[in-house]
Amino acid sequence: MTAKLADTGYLASAAVATTVFLADALGKPLLIEGPAGVGKTELAKAVAQASGSRLVRLQCYEGVDESRALYEWNHAKQLLRITAGKDETWDEARNDIFGEEFLLARPLLTAIKGDEPTVLLIDETDKADVEIEGLLLEVLGDFQITVPELGTITAGRKPFVVLTSNATRELSEALRRRCLFLHIDFPDAALEQRIVRLKVPGVDDALAASVVKVITALRAMELRKAPSVAETIDWARTLLALGADSLGEDVVRASLGVILKHQDDVVKADARLELGKVLDS
Repeated sequence: MTAKLADTGYLASAAVATTVFLADALGKPLLIEGPAGVGKTELAKAVAQASGSRLVRLQCYEGVDESRALYEWNHAKQLLRITAGKDETWDEARNDIFGEEFLLARPLLTAIKGDEPTVLLIDETDKADVEIEGLLLEVLGDFQITVPELGTITAGRKPFVVLTSNATRELSEALRRRCLFLHIDFPDAALEQRIVRLKVPGVDDALAASVVKVITALRAMELRKAPSVAETIDWARTLLALGADSLGEDVVRASLGVILKHQDDVVKADARLELGKVLDS
């Protein structure tokens, strides 16, 4: 599994690759927690690419409801059908307009109904309201969805389900019980250097090592938002664009806005970052 993920450009640790393999072998959803920007969503994308599966994504946010997650009826089309069949009785029209032709499948139903290999990504689950978890329990427990007007729709081919969470809210024990759990933290320095060299082909080993040393030092400062792996990659690309082949005080401080997203973090880093000590460590 490590090699398959690497072929997609995702460098996974042995623990990550093993957990993904087990989730697939056991047919269990995979719940991935960790700080923002450590590659949780990218892992789901890599699994889809490595397995030749389509990716169906439900992006969670505060206020996402059943109609956005499961399905909704195409009311405009239903109204047109009722108007076209105005001579029909209501019972006749009702049996028609609540058919699959008028059903708009949203991500969860789309993944359940599909016959092709599918990775269902439920992204940032912790941002959704608690009520959404109740909807997920039926999907993740029995891989089925009940549409009152049509009955229960059961997956003919179970999707590989990945849920991600930044742990901004505690997920229910019922949801956790249905999943295998994986925590992804910021990678160690050696792995992050490999990621930088893979994603930024023009960067040399020395500059990649320097970039990772500074990023690691910034993460230790307890900033409002620690630099993510994606921002490490962006910074390496920025340095190449600036023609910098090494890190100096001027270039670091001029480009802090690439890796830090809050002014108080920039001020703290500007005051506390001792570049010489960091690079000599």
